[in-house]
Amino acid sequence: MQSGHLEFDCFVERRADELLRYATAVTGDPDLARDVVQSALERAWQRWEHIGHVADPYAYVRRMVVNEFLSVRRRLGRVLLLGRLPSAGVEPDHSLAVVDRTVLLEQLRRLPPRQRAVVALRYWADLSDAQIAEELGCAEATVRGYLFRALRALRVQQHDANAPH
Repeated sequence: MQSGHLEFDCFVERRADELLRYATAVTGDPDLARDVVQSALERAWQRWEHIGHVADPYAYVRRMVVNEFLSVRRRLGRVLLLGRLPSAGVEPDHSLAVVDRTVLLEQLRRLPPRQRAVVALRYWADLSDAQIAEELGCAEATVRGYLFRALRALRVQQHDANAPH
């Protein structure tokens, strides 16, 4: 059992940052991403005896992250967290890269959770429709539908953002 915990510690050391970046893309919220990853890793630690022996432990834990996010969303009900109050005394970074990233994260936050997960799995994790379907436990056609609707919504949001006011 001791070696299992050592393997888990090594896994976390190698993959924690990657899981956090992935969770941030899925959740659209860095704070929520930290909570989701923490919960998923707690559950993974309890089941590491099994998870450590699957073909791809990272993919398994990544799916746990998505499931935890969707579970949190269900527990919160249908409350949409569209924005956050700015922290007092913190000046925003005005560089174009940060602004573009902030705008994109805000647009992703507006997507329903499963659409957001599909976009993150496709464009961040670079998974195929089949892999995404397996990860989310749905059909490939469902993945394509989620992705189509998500990209359409993002295009509409981008168009609206660029329209003259």
